[in-house]
Amino acid sequence: MALALDADQLRRTRDIARLLLRYGRSEVLAAAQRDPLLADLEPPPPATAEEAERLARDLEALGPTFIKLGQLLSTRSDLLPPPYLEALSRLQDEVEPFSYGEVEQIVSEELGVRISKAFGSFEATPAASASLGQVHRATLRDGRAVAVKVQRPGIRPRVLADLEAIERLVGFVQDHSERARRFRLAALLEEFRRSLVAELDYRREAQNLLALGRTLEPYPHLTVPRPIDDYSTSRVLTMEYVDGAKLDEVSPLARLELDGAALADELFEAYLVQVLVEGLFHADPHPGNLLLTRDGRLALIDLGMVGHVAPGLRDRLLKLLIALGEGKSDEVADHALAMSRSDDDSDRDRFRREVDYRVLSLRDAAIEDIAVGRALLDLTGLAGECGVWMPQELSLLGKALLNLDHIARQLDPGFDPNAAIRRHAGELMRRRMLRDLSPGSVVGGLLEAKELAEQLPARVNQILGHLAENRLRVEVDAIDETEIVRAVQKVANRITTGVVLAALIVGAALMMRVETAFRLFGYPGFAMLCFLAAAAGGVALLWDIVRHDRRAGQRR
Repeated sequence: MALALDADQLRRTRDIARLLLRYGRSEVLAAAQRDPLLADLEPPPPATAEEAERLARDLEALGPTFIKLGQLLSTRSDLLPPPYLEALSRLQDEVEPFSYGEVEQIVSEELGVRISKAFGSFEATPAASASLGQVHRATLRDGRAVAVKVQRPGIRPRVLADLEAIERLVGFVQDHSERARRFRLAALLEEFRRSLVAELDYRREAQNLLALGRTLEPYPHLTVPRPIDDYSTSRVLTMEYVDGAKLDEVSPLARLELDGAALADELFEAYLVQVLVEGLFHADPHPGNLLLTRDGRLALIDLGMVGHVAPGLRDRLLKLLIALGEGKSDEVADHALAMSRSDDDSDRDRFRREVDYRVLSLRDAAIEDIAVGRALLDLTGLAGECGVWMPQELSLLGKALLNLDHIARQLDPGFDPNAAIRRHAGELMRRRMLRDLSPGSVVGGLLEAKELAEQLPARVNQILGHLAENRLRVEVDAIDETEIVRAVQKVANRITTGVVLAALIVGAALMMRVETAFRLFGYPGFAMLCFLAAAAGGVALLWDIVRHDRRAGQRR
């Protein structure tokens, strides 16, 4: 290992290895101590609150990459015990600001002009400073107030170097730990890499601001700052300035003047729409990222970290949340297992028993003890204990909803998230259906129907040709030959019936040209009789198919 690394990389790798193995598994430590580079590392400490706080401090000391890693790990209740989750969730992403001279240099390089030319005014002291960048207040030449987010100098190469070192060590851990392989640490690292690299590109955050702004348009009490495209690049993001106070800094007296119940309900509904309809949600809605504006609205800021939910997973999540809100433990377990993967040694029966117990406890809990986010995190943690691995998006969503539960309770102490889910379930279903009925999906369905109509005659002709030449073969994985013969006969009968019906329709169409004295509904009588016979036969055939399939489903 040492030959492949320069001095700085070697030192950084050893620092990361010390951290990883200090809080790691014993089988990893045993393997590591056989490596000359890592032989002097001490055994892992127990999972206590003191050691968890020590881990949080160690991560902060290693810098921005590890602060972000700790924030991600705080969502993974399937990987870490509760003391570590609690300590990591309090990681602060605030560091010393960099100099105004560096800010001027970065902004000038990115925008192509000096700050004094691009902005009417630009405050030298940052309004906020984080590990990846800092925010300055400014005004444009037309007088608009804006917030300018400037990326920290040299942060990209440092983050990429840290990611390379972590990747090497994760590969080492997976080679020596069965638990690491089961928890797919490499996949977790890849998720972290994508998230962090995306957060380093401020153009992505500008796109997120626009997308969330469109989602929040129907909600008059919610807003999000819009980016200023001409003043934004991958390292500089200029957006509308939101004049407001952080929600956790608003005095209790000021909160009394708000309609807290309406705000909490609107925020919760908008969040459900973000997750279950749009598939893009603000992944870090803690009170510091929500501003209460002077006109009584809530502004969501800092969209560097967002979550994505695939369309298929949205449907299952909606069903899971509705079942959770109604206290239907069997359905919660069914939906959770349907969206999960499991190993041969997974204990699905134990998972169902524990879900039943926990959901019933949630249903009987007092309103102030109900937390949907906590329930989802407990579900992912329980799944990990039972060898059932939930989608990674569920952990991020659980942490986001946990923060949202806390915010909603600040606005309205009597807020019931389960009741809110039940109350908005109908609207969520309606919006999901309207989204599925978009022009694009309708056109796609029509194209598929067109393709089916074009290919159907050729395929039917091919089947009939094989049948006429005695070359029709049906491959069935079954033992009962009688059932096979019966099934083949049924298929042949239905094909024959279809051919007869098609012949009736074709014959009727030809006879439409023959004028006769006998007429029916104003058309040649024999032709109409053929059409009616074909229609009746088609209905009878469809009814037989539906009845047979229904009986077969009941037998299964």
